[in-house]
Amino acid sequence: MTFDSEVELMKVARAHPKAKLVLRIATDDSKAVYSLSVKFGATLKTSRLLLEWAKELAIDVIGVSFHVGSGSTDPGTFMQAISDARCVTSVINPALDKYFPLDSGVRIMAEPGRYYVASAFTLAINIIAKKLVLKEQTGSDDEDELSEQTFMYYVNDGVYGSFNCILFDHAHVKPLLQKRPKPDKKYYSCSIWGPTCDGLDRTVERYNLPKMHVGDWMFFENMGAYTVAAASTFSGFQRLTIYYVTSGPTWQLMQQIQNHDFPLGVEEQDVGALPVSCAWESGMKQHPEACASARINV
Repeated sequence: MTFDSEVELMKVARAHPKAKLVLRIATDDSKAVYSLSVKFGATLKTSRLLLEWAKELAIDVIGVSFHVGSGSTDPGTFMQAISDARCVTSVINPALDKYFPLDSGVRIMAEPGRYYVASAFTLAINIIAKKLVLKEQTGSDDEDELSEQTFMYYVNDGVYGSFNCILFDHAHVKPLLQKRPKPDKKYYSCSIWGPTCDGLDRTVERYNLPKMHVGDWMFFENMGAYTVAAASTFSGFQRLTIYYVTSGPTWQLMQQIQNHDFPLGVEEQDVGALPVSCAWESGMKQHPEACASARINV
């Protein structure tokens, strides 16, 4: 269990005195996209007092933890935080060598977070409406040049759904198309909007795309962190369904493991173009309509 204040320490002493605790210290996460030390973490001065109180209460403090902020952009932040953690542990055991050498016996645990999950998900959205906007160009007498075509595309997900990362996580998303446009394809300036009634529900302010149509698909990569976890059903729009996609042989192997039918070996196969298998989020059941004709190159 983690604590960073006297109040939390007293709670544990009353409710679970045999618990093993980890002291969370504050860090300089000013260069992170999303700061967390403004809310959590004890200063070095407070940490010493907390450890003394823990000793008086006979509470077992087994380690120190810190968070450098979500989306940290400065590796040096880790160095300073580790140095601060060392200062805290020196109160417990002055014999520790500098910065936790291998023979110190200190166990270090890390939580990579978005490093693992961000790239695991790709968001597929559908255009449900579009609007042509004409902007007059001054200084032109040619009727064909009197206006510049721009488009507003309305899609079935927005900032109240999976794109809440734009508001809460300062994300900058970039749409990808289902098919690569031809080299001579004309591009138009456009904006992309979510489906709700709120004018704030805009996912992309300005981007150049070929002319799109209702029913076309767009894809957004690296949407596995802080997206569907905070999605809502504002304006009556449901959260999107999650599908898991993997190669055919991998899917078969997973089914065998799930059924405790472990194979003796995996036969070599041509992996140039393996069939894709999909599953619903609940129950891992195959969804043939969505996956029957899909293929993936590996």
